[in-house]
Amino acid sequence: LIDLLEKGHLIREFSQVYEAIVHRIPVQFVGKDFYRYFPFSRSNKNQLYQLVSRIFDIIISIIGLVLTLIFIPFVLIGNLMANRGPLFYSQDRVGKNGLVFRITKFRTMIADAESEGAKWAQANDKRVTSFGRLLRNSRVDELPQFLNVLKGEMALIGPRPERPVFVKELSKVIPFYETRHIIKPGLTGWAQVKMRYGSSVEDSLTKLQYDLFYIKRRSFFLDFNIIVKTISTVLYYRGQ
Repeated sequence: LIDLLEKGHLIREFSQVYEAIVHRIPVQFVGKDFYRYFPFSRSNKNQLYQLVSRIFDIIISIIGLVLTLIFIPFVLIGNLMANRGPLFYSQDRVGKNGLVFRITKFRTMIADAESEGAKWAQANDKRVTSFGRLLRNSRVDELPQFLNVLKGEMALIGPRPERPVFVKELSKVIPFYETRHIIKPGLTGWAQVKMRYGSSVEDSLTKLQYDLFYIKRRSFFLDFNIIVKTISTVLYYRGQ
């Protein structure tokens, strides 16, 4: 290595190369150097970014809540025809600093989907009704969460908020998993646009890598990139 340096070659650590190529943070490899390699405290001091992001969140969440009111009659009719049961469902989720809050969505699964306890959501999940799948693919089921954004419990962009039972389980087997809670969770995010369903510990590790990449590098440009990809997901009916 010294010989290469003397010849003027640039030497980069594996974690730096990994991050640059796949746009993820390799938490399983950085070990005790994680917090040196993940300088969140520096990236979190951009007050202009935080102020503009919050103003944008408020404006978009107000628009989103108006859309929610517009969609309620149509979702209600769809429920009566193909998805009988409550219009909404609520769940506890883990937010910034590990604080638990409650989200509300349009219901997409059968009414007693978790009668036997919490389960991972999967692609082609049999618990999702035909009308519920339409809501998921179009992301319409997410609209009520704009209330959480307006209240400041969520942001438009950030890690997907997980359920406490899964956070407890994943924190035991994935290093630095709870680091994703140092910012607000989001309606959409880098992991959400780069991956679809995560139904295993391995999938959750990959999604964490994407989440930490976003937390480390979040910026107006990256946020714009995520918004464009999210709009594409909605327009091309690729939601989850």
